[in-house]
Amino acid sequence: MKEFGYERAHDVSGALALLGADPDARFLGGGTNLVDLMKTGVERPANLVDVRELPLGRIESTDDGGLRIGATVTNSELAAHPEVRLRYPALAQAVLAGASGQLRNMATVGGNLLQRTRCGYFADVTQPCNKRVPGSGCPAIGGEHHNHAILGASGHCAAVHPSDMGVALAAFDAVVGYETADGPGELPLEEFYLPVGDTPHRETALPPGALITGVRLPPTPAAVNSRYRKVRERASYAFAIGSVAAALDVRDGTVHDVRLAFGAVASRPWRARTAERALTGASADAESFAAALDAELAAARPLPHNTYKVPLLRNLVVAVLTELAEEAAR
Repeated sequence: MKEFGYERAHDVSGALALLGADPDARFLGGGTNLVDLMKTGVERPANLVDVRELPLGRIESTDDGGLRIGATVTNSELAAHPEVRLRYPALAQAVLAGASGQLRNMATVGGNLLQRTRCGYFADVTQPCNKRVPGSGCPAIGGEHHNHAILGASGHCAAVHPSDMGVALAAFDAVVGYETADGPGELPLEEFYLPVGDTPHRETALPPGALITGVRLPPTPAAVNSRYRKVRERASYAFAIGSVAAALDVRDGTVHDVRLAFGAVASRPWRARTAERALTGASADAESFAAALDAELAAARPLPHNTYKVPLLRNLVVAVLTELAEEAAR
């Protein structure tokens, strides 16, 4: 590991000043992803600015009935919070599915949003990777790609985003708050992550030097009846090969509101807008669910060794929506 400096910030302005003084510095939250990447040489910051002691560790109700989650809230705190469990259960489930208890105790909400892909080519500095070294190529497209993207990929990158938490936040229209030296700003999560296009190294729309300060969840009545389901290759804290955050509001057998986001199938949490539009006003039954998923997955462009993800995701989402519909009818 390259030698690096370390400084601890105690307020937001101080953290921004420390990062602004050194273009090669990085913010450090729990370090559960960044430190691993430093060990492999993927990340080589000259200095780390520890932000764990910033006053951003609260979960609070907003005036409109939503929630505001501070960036230094740990994943364990987020999953255990009674208002999260009551009003956005899929979010609590996603966090619990994402990592072991030890990692959840360290990982922060802000850091979770910025975690990097687990593509093996990205993690191996002896291999080319457009995400790590722009213009060097994407060997995954012609190589090992069984857990790579089927939606929204390009000829420049087929890696998938690893976050479970981000999938649930995408389903609930989360808004990411940040601070820069020029003042505060916000980005809807759908705009926070950039399409992969021909610049896969540009992963977010955060301004340079920005510090994530928190996440705002708007009031979402449908979220009370929500679920996160994750499929993985082994029954431990492995990364998903497919996942869904789903919320369903059924009235008199008809879908009044539905929220769907997929994980492990694209470079960012994939909001299934086509399926949502198809389901709104439709009968809340397996036939409608399957037709909506077929419409969404018509855009899928799997690679030779990950075609299995299309039926896997279709069957997974239909099963979860069917469960939610049955629970709503009780």
